[in-house]
Amino acid sequence: MLKKIESSSLGKNNLDWLKASFHFSFGDYHNPERMGFGVLRVLNDDLIGGNKGFDTHPHRDMEIITYVIEGKLTHEDSMGNSGSIERGHVQYMSAGTGVYHSEYNNEDETIRSLQIWIIPDEKGHTPNYGDYKFPWELRKNKWLHMISSHRGDAPIKINQDANFYVTELQKGKETKFSVGPNRQAYLLQIEGITDINSISLSTRDALEIVEEELVIKAKETSHILVIEMAKP
Repeated sequence: MLKKIESSSLGKNNLDWLKASFHFSFGDYHNPERMGFGVLRVLNDDLIGGNKGFDTHPHRDMEIITYVIEGKLTHEDSMGNSGSIERGHVQYMSAGTGVYHSEYNNEDETIRSLQIWIIPDEKGHTPNYGDYKFPWELRKNKWLHMISSHRGDAPIKINQDANFYVTELQKGKETKFSVGPNRQAYLLQIEGITDINSISLSTRDALEIVEEELVIKAKETSHILVIEMAKP
């Protein structure tokens, strides 16, 4: 099963400092037909203005992943962690029993990042934070496996059976991706234009996938994220 999600259908938030596209219900945007996809609860595509950001606020019982597309994002939290990530880098936080954090753009230019929430396998995990600065070339014309469960083999481990893969596919190149039996995936066209099993995707479009073999052809150089998980 393949279902295209048009970028024009996404929820929107248009503040002075934040322009966000919501793939699923979030904040003031509520769509009962878009409450998540399996354990994927939130996928927000954020444009954060210069010297602005999310002030300190709490979370609990959620696996929170941030992926920077453009610019630099700075993190601080109640566990004493701080750090900045840039294009292609990943920040991950298991909120568990509770944590406070802030995310800020301390630069003058607008940045673009993805905020992704995964429902954990159980409540009450010990809070945890880390970041991983993947070299960009690791995703050029191949899949970079960034995130897995603790039983998986990705560098970043989260408390759920979910896998994150990313690629930058050069114009004219082709790759494949398999979503096996009893598995599903959410594919985000971060940048560029692709043809996937004869479905055309442009920037910010997405694809819900259940038990399918994908053939992905880059019509323009394309930056693609796949979040793969068990079917409910």
